[in-house]
Amino acid sequence: MASLPVVPGHEGFVQPASYLRSRGQSQPMTPAKPKPESAVDRDQRLGLPHADPEQQRIRDFLKVRTSYDVLPLSFRLIIFDTTLLVKKSLLILIQNGIVSAPLWDSKTSTFAGLLTTSDYINVIQYYWQNPEAMSRIDQFRLNSLRDIEKAIGVAPLETVSIHPLRPLYEACRRMLESRARRMPLVDIDDETKRAMVVSVLTQYRILKFVAVNVVETQLLRKPLKHLNLGTYKHLEIAKMSTPVIEVIHQLVKLNISSVPILNSDGVVINVFEAVDVITLIKGGIYDELDQTVGEVLQKRSDDFPGIYTCSIDDRLDTIFDTIRKSRVHRLVIIDQDNRLIGVLTLSDILEYILLEGEGDDLQLE
Repeated sequence: MASLPVVPGHEGFVQPASYLRSRGQSQPMTPAKPKPESAVDRDQRLGLPHADPEQQRIRDFLKVRTSYDVLPLSFRLIIFDTTLLVKKSLLILIQNGIVSAPLWDSKTSTFAGLLTTSDYINVIQYYWQNPEAMSRIDQFRLNSLRDIEKAIGVAPLETVSIHPLRPLYEACRRMLESRARRMPLVDIDDETKRAMVVSVLTQYRILKFVAVNVVETQLLRKPLKHLNLGTYKHLEIAKMSTPVIEVIHQLVKLNISSVPILNSDGVVINVFEAVDVITLIKGGIYDELDQTVGEVLQKRSDDFPGIYTCSIDDRLDTIFDTIRKSRVHRLVIIDQDNRLIGVLTLSDILEYILLEGEGDDLQLE
């Protein structure tokens, strides 16, 4: 596949098949009746089996490893007290290059949830709907986020968590059930018997951990077009000239984390991500939301990694290779003319490796 052209302010694209190992040749099926299982189907079954526990390589791996195993040898954790000003929390996130942080209620000494870009988007929505409150924004504190949620009618702050020594499979299931993209690991201090936040587990860390440690991911050789994987219908889109507040409304209304940006010919030229909101308001400028998507994307940092794309002919094993080598959060599925076909998220991949082929009683509600 050819790489998409780099458009000024668009930072470029990366496609799995453009730099990963060459695709292995599938063995042809022997023409016989009954039709024998192909090599690709056999590998797919071994890598992602249906009901036989002895063959569930990937899932068994997740069941014997803990959430603690996913954490790097060295990491830092920033926790915000709920009395912190929203403005200060935003500056700390930017200074440390992070997009989320656990919240701590110092009055009750308890874990109070996870602050994410969605919460800043909610604040934007609130002040857009209530411009008379703009003058008080600098005094707004994190412990008032629930008031914002109620006022604009959105889902409450994420409070789901898990003990770091619980099986990783359980953590994955809990993330899918709660639709959380990241989840704090909360332990109990032996001396004080109080909860303490150890780290934050993300879908990316989980999938990279699987890609690095589970060789069976190399057996997932069916292309996306043969898998029920990704979103292809009712996709939200925008143009570079679209007011950014309209895209923010889309993110909130549909609880999504990105919107593909197309040109007049329907070609994908960029993606607006929820984290771009941080860049938009980093100076505390909530009253400049009439900017266009293009103007906001021009403010991205120089080290922005770019946008990852794939085609429906790309296989799941090459996508796992991409996750292993690069920090990927989603892939935009395009055709040979770079036109939008669909979007593949990490949630889609995580749900597929956990639930594909399981019985109906194990499907997510």
